[in-house]
Amino acid sequence: MHPAALIEGHEQTWSWLALGLTGAVVLAFLGLFLGALISILGSRLTGGMKLVWVVFAFCAPFLGSLLWFVFGRRDASEPARR
Repeated sequence: MHPAALIEGHEQTWSWLALGLTGAVVLAFLGLFLGALISILGSRLTGGMKLVWVVFAFCAPFLGSLLWFVFGRRDASEPARR
């Protein structure tokens, strides 16, 4: 086999790998974002707090979704203080 053909084959392999990895990252991001939205809307928070979290998730999709699962969800599961 000609060396140029081997190099071209490796380039194609790397491009498919990069495309697959990019697709996996995009799907993971969408899953995180949609999961956060569903979790926010289904939580026991008041309507105003739900709106704040949803707006935050839309303004900063990755950070907002991540912060919801780290901090917001835990706060939403606690009983309301009176």
